[in-house]
Amino acid sequence: MFLDHPSLTATNSQTEPDRIERLTRVYGYVVALADQHGCERFIERITQLHDHKGTLIVFWNDPPGEVEKGFFAKAWASRIGDGSTLVEHEM
Repeated sequence: MFLDHPSLTATNSQTEPDRIERLTRVYGYVVALADQHGCERFIERITQLHDHKGTLIVFWNDPPGEVEKGFFAKAWASRIGDGSTLVEHEM
């Protein structure tokens, strides 16, 4: 079992705790997609997920590929995410 998961943060999370819950669901969705695609070290490379007013910001240890970026785009655009395509990737 992997125990060093990324931190989940959100703007206004104190007054809108559902933002952290949404990030938890999105993270699970993304990890499942990565597992399905055989991306073994995927979760080790992510350090933080942050919801900034409806924009998902993903922080990485090293640059993600387009397929990996696509996992987050799909999850964030889904019904469990924000329903938008506003996803940014940072190093």
